[in-house]
Amino acid sequence: MTTLLAVPNISEGRDPATVAAVASAFGLPVLDVHTDPDHHRSVFTLAGPPGHLAHAVVRGAAEAVRRIDLKTHHGLHPRVGAVDVAPIVFLADRDRGAACAEALVLGDALAQELGLPVFLYGALAGGRTRAELRRGGPTGLAARMEAGELTPDFGPPKLDPAAGAVLVGARAPLVAFNVELEAPATLADARRIASAIREGGPEGLLGVRAIGLWLEHASVAQVSTNVEAHERVPLARVVQAVGRHCAVRAAELVGLAPAAAFEGFPTDVPVRNKRLIEDTLAKCSPP
Repeated sequence: MTTLLAVPNISEGRDPATVAAVASAFGLPVLDVHTDPDHHRSVFTLAGPPGHLAHAVVRGAAEAVRRIDLKTHHGLHPRVGAVDVAPIVFLADRDRGAACAEALVLGDALAQELGLPVFLYGALAGGRTRAELRRGGPTGLAARMEAGELTPDFGPPKLDPAAGAVLVGARAPLVAFNVELEAPATLADARRIASAIREGGPEGLLGVRAIGLWLEHASVAQVSTNVEAHERVPLARVVQAVGRHCAVRAAELVGLAPAAAFEGFPTDVPVRNKRLIEDTLAKCSPP
């Protein structure tokens, strides 16, 4: 049986009751939950077959929309919605078509059942990126919709100020990976390093998106990355690239990652929340 993953990200990382309520509302086993108060964001990983996964995501999204108000939301992570992004993930290339179909079902259901504007990204939208859609945050997206520059792929042509929009795509596993810098590194240092190593920067790591942040709760500068091509750029290369600019204190995995992403990873860099897709699915599979 085909198994797909869904990785909905909600704009809530400080209220455990909201995170727990959303997790329960999905109605499918939640393989992983990663919550961060500085990013003010929670990332859920679900697994399920086509035909069931999209509807589970909608149930959780409904609870998130009921509880989250973007008008009072302040967090480091870029966002356009209470349910900011909800990708469907295929683990084998043969399942790419099933993931694309499930993502389209999800986009339509989020619009029809919750009244949310839905924007497709990635392969379903000619390569349009999340960053392009998040430019300027909810206010910037709303202004571009009002001006007719952007039209949602599903749902109403205007944003609800409290719920915002949802970005939906179908993709292979992406690795959300954060690198913390040794003191006395500053926010300016993290931003400079992120600018250097991201795709398009002077050191141009292929498929790496990066931003520099300062985490108040931990008093540490962080280079937060999304690694979209871990087969070509394993996480060891990301750490190496950051380390050329500043000593690395530790790293953090957000959600689950394929085992191959950690090939050659340095043993002297601790990684919090290191959980692999293969191990997690094996534990959930019937004997």
